[in-house]
Amino acid sequence: MKNIILPMIVFGFLLSCQEKPNNKLIWSDEFEYEGLPDTVNWTYDVGDHGWGNNELQFYTKEKSENARVENGRLIIEAHLDSSFTKGFSSAKLHTKGNASWQYGYMEIKAKLPSGVGTWPAIWMMPEENKYGGWPKSGEIDIMEHVGYDQGVIHGTVHAEAFNHRKGTQKGAKIQVLTCSEEFHVYAIDWSEDRIDFYLDGKQYHTFENTGKGFEEWPFDHPFYLILNIAVGGDWGGTQGVDPEIWPQRMEVDYVRVYSEKPD
Repeated sequence: MKNIILPMIVFGFLLSCQEKPNNKLIWSDEFEYEGLPDTVNWTYDVGDHGWGNNELQFYTKEKSENARVENGRLIIEAHLDSSFTKGFSSAKLHTKGNASWQYGYMEIKAKLPSGVGTWPAIWMMPEENKYGGWPKSGEIDIMEHVGYDQGVIHGTVHAEAFNHRKGTQKGAKIQVLTCSEEFHVYAIDWSEDRIDFYLDGKQYHTFENTGKGFEEWPFDHPFYLILNIAVGGDWGGTQGVDPEIWPQRMEVDYVRVYSEKPD
């Protein structure tokens, strides 16, 4: 009897490990195709109205020069282009309307552009403005980098009480000297009580739920992912825009969303 019970216990233990929810990949794009980004996953923002930050780029739609998949990677590329009023084109891809999540572990493996005037970002915005327009419903910046401050990565959250317009945003920065030469993994672990920021699997910042209402914690509803390169703007263009560096690209090896942080 003991010989039967022991294997059953071992089998049950192994099965329970395999079914742990934190091992569940719930959404991904591995970019194992060629051509334009998969419309099942990605949608475009389009235009050159400045996007709230006086940016210079025109975000195009379905233009392979600015967004394409090749050799297993998503390429987002910004160009100097006089055919656009402000002189630059780029792409801004997002999952709004296709996929959004409330809590989870989001990780993106990417190599960043460089040069004064570049402003790549990997970030999240609310699927619906549950508490009102920006910044009331929140913003999560998984990764931001400005080219005039090469190798410094920022992870930040914005809310009604904490945002850059007030100078109260909550974030941290970490030096990644090879961010434009090598791929690194940028991630957040988002739960009911905190958002932890990771670089290559190592935590470098935590933003905790204060329990004081949506003004300080609007992160209790679904958010979608955004990938883009901005040109110039209130932050990216603080030291001007170098006209000699273009085109510049962000390469993305994969985007993965788990229900919880993998072990």
